Amino acid sequence: MFLLILGVLAGAAVMLVPLYRARRETERVDEEKQQVAQERQLVVDFMHHMAEALGEGLGRQELNQRIVHAAILCSGALSACMFDRQADGLMRSVAVEGVFPPHRPLPPAVREKLATRAKFIEQVLKSETFPDTEGIVGAVVQTGRGQLIADAMADPRVVVHEDPALAVRSVIAVPLQFRDRFFGVLAVANSADGGPFTATDFSLLQSLGEQAALALHNAEFLSFQLEKRQLDLDLSLASGIQQMLLPKEAPRIAGLDLDARYTPAQKVGGDLYDVFPLGAARLGVVVADVSGKGIPASLLMAICRTNLRQIAPRHESPAAALAELNRTLGADMRGMFITMLYAVIDTAAPKVTFARAGHELPLFSRRNALTGVPEESYVGSEGMPLGMVPDEIFSAVIADRTEPFGPGDVLVLYTDGITEAPNEEDKEFSGPRLADTVRTLHNRGAKELNDGILEQVHRFAGSTAQRDDLTLVTVKRTA
Repeated sequence: MFLLILGVLAGAAVMLVPLYRARRETERVDEEKQQVAQERQLVVDFMHHMAEALGEGLGRQELNQRIVHAAILCSGALSACMFDRQADGLMRSVAVEGVFPPHRPLPPAVREKLATRAKFIEQVLKSETFPDTEGIVGAVVQTGRGQLIADAMADPRVVVHEDPALAVRSVIAVPLQFRDRFFGVLAVANSADGGPFTATDFSLLQSLGEQAALALHNAEFLSFQLEKRQLDLDLSLASGIQQMLLPKEAPRIAGLDLDARYTPAQKVGGDLYDVFPLGAARLGVVVADVSGKGIPASLLMAICRTNLRQIAPRHESPAAALAELNRTLGADMRGMFITMLYAVIDTAAPKVTFARAGHELPLFSRRNALTGVPEESYVGSEGMPLGMVPDEIFSAVIADRTEPFGPGDVLVLYTDGITEAPNEEDKEFSGPRLADTVRTLHNRGAKELNDGILEQVHRFAGSTAQRDDLTLVTVKRTA
């Protein structure tokens, strides 16, 4: 009977072993599922915190610090550090929490100051730089893959510090990379429970690194959008101010028909035109081109226009006015220069006197006295751009030129955006094409002349984008 009972018990034990193993396997699977769920929740929470940080408009430094703090929370590490790669190929700490061991041995003078350990180590880390090929951090940079060092004391790449508080027992370092953009390396050192970091810790920190890189990318993109919006606003304001400086309408001088056009290549440009009366029968006309484009060129254009308006009435000679303008602008040029043509039209004479500071040649169109056929000619005078040479050289070179300007005559002033406008084959519109266009349109009024010229330029350019500012001023003597 006893033997029978033993046999029954042995059989039951044999049957219970698979049941026990199955229960342990179920518990293990449940534990892994719970661990994965916790890991997923940590990453989700981190993403939520990063989204909040972006919504709060935090700067890059604050965002870096939140990433380092999250790395400690999710890995259970005692310290964490984020490294950024500089343009010169050196790595530098940009955020740290806890007593993270410096990448290199501390000099003796530094070791004596470890009484204020946490803050001092943080300062040491932020001033420390090392090549992006050095140590475990360098390995992450070079391979693009994370590093799990369970036993850091056995790894020759880890620096051994004399201070026990800086001993590195275990370390994880992962890349912060989104698509082709490498932001840096995130590293944690020494688990709080004293044991080595596990594969689970490594997997979790890798997930965190991926989400952190995404957050940094979004922060950069958001910052770019904000800067672009501010720049667009600045450009719109500058464009509005520039348009305010341009003449709203030409002053009325008996016997003159005038039309002016200005189209900047960007929101603001460096071209300038101005028209102002100098008496009952005299009209000042200016066309200029500032080197460069954008806001700097538009600011210099505004300064130039303001000064010329004050200078021009003091001089009968356009050359003398430009010489004084060159002296006045000297300190404001800052390496830039201006080409300018300043003409004074006198209907009582009748004549046009102009001075050319390195600008495009004015185009005159007159009917031949014998044949009645329009004839075009580019007329030159000596001169150099404003701001390019010292005053004594500029004043010695600049000279006036006087041309007759009788009924039916046409004067066309322009910037190189007209004659150098390219087409799809990269050929320029050119001066001869401008002259041919003016000859064809000679009988028309100033507005129709400008309409026709610009139509020909746009037709020639085709689908080629405008590269330079376009300025065109046409004056026709009607009586």
